[in-house]
Amino acid sequence: MTSRISNLCEVTDRLWDVIVVGAGPAGALAARQTALSGASVLLVERRALSRGKVCGCCLNAAALTTLADVSLGDLTLKLRAIPLERFLLAGRGCQAELALPGGVSLSREALDSALVKEAISCGADFLPDTNAQLGSSKCGFREVVLNHGGHQVTFKTKLVLVADGLGGSFLAKYNGSRSPQQESSRFGAGTVLPKAPRFIRDGTVYMACSKGGYVGLVLLEDGRLDVAAAFDRQFVLATGGLGLAAAKIIAEVGWPKINELTEIPWRGTVALTSYSSRLSCDRVLVLGDAAGYVEPFTGEGISWALASAVAIAPLALQAVQQWDTKLEQEWATCYSRVIKSRQGICRFLARALRHPQLVRATIRLLSFTPKLATPILRRLNAPLSLPRGILV
Repeated sequence: MTSRISNLCEVTDRLWDVIVVGAGPAGALAARQTALSGASVLLVERRALSRGKVCGCCLNAAALTTLADVSLGDLTLKLRAIPLERFLLAGRGCQAELALPGGVSLSREALDSALVKEAISCGADFLPDTNAQLGSSKCGFREVVLNHGGHQVTFKTKLVLVADGLGGSFLAKYNGSRSPQQESSRFGAGTVLPKAPRFIRDGTVYMACSKGGYVGLVLLEDGRLDVAAAFDRQFVLATGGLGLAAAKIIAEVGWPKINELTEIPWRGTVALTSYSSRLSCDRVLVLGDAAGYVEPFTGEGISWALASAVAIAPLALQAVQQWDTKLEQEWATCYSRVIKSRQGICRFLARALRHPQLVRATIRLLSFTPKLATPILRRLNAPLSLPRGILV
């Protein structure tokens, strides 16, 4: 995976059509979609590409439909993703097995790398290990300050697409860009075990629920076990750490003990439920997790990221041709219709999970009549309503 840029100084004076900040699913796919039109696109990522993330590593049916819409329907097959068939939901003394209407499990290292390769193959340039800061807005372009390999260079662009994730700081200088985090919001935590325990079946998403949070387990394409959790801060403090908190929840629902949970490093996130009070500023549009996030359950997060990338591409091309402040409102309206309307279900489920008695009663009911969950699962996995701009 190589970029056509070998030296930052070579392209300092170049005016880019689009600079995309963040090479996760949203940023990489947005770079690909805008580059398809012939626009000059620079995709930058502050870390090395092959890195793990705090993520459930599930792509639901909606995410797969979005990939198919942009002619990437065979991508997960090439990466040997594991088809998901079941969702095992467990609480204290009860569990229910639900049928999933599609989806796959795939490591973020594989997914992110593949999407960046696709962006490059469509004409985008890529710079990993590069820190980006928003610069001044001048007549006809926006400045972006890039620091790569100890060298700092100011680039000019017609448009900046910000996809720097849940805890991104690219727009930190704008005090109103992100709403204050709610104390009640859970935070994410995750790790990957080198080998899955024997009780883990492929094609199954495991979710253990407790008063202090929930823990998800899924087998990856390379045999590792992805562990993704959402915890209350006080619960983690009381149990003594992330691994101990996860082990306690798994013990509460009666699953076999996983010793490695307390022996391997964990990573955490900022509050999972986060809202951006502004999705744009002069020649800047925000997408993906950076635009707002709600606790996901079976792959919804990646589906929102991919959908936002496809939805923003037509507006990005309009911005490249002629920036108009009306595009800011158009993006806010589009984002609300495509993404926010789908996050409502997860917001409701996240609130319901704060009530252990309700959770246990629901799981017991679903253990006898699992089809009661079918309408919700179908809604979460239904294709998102995307604009018919540049898809292929």
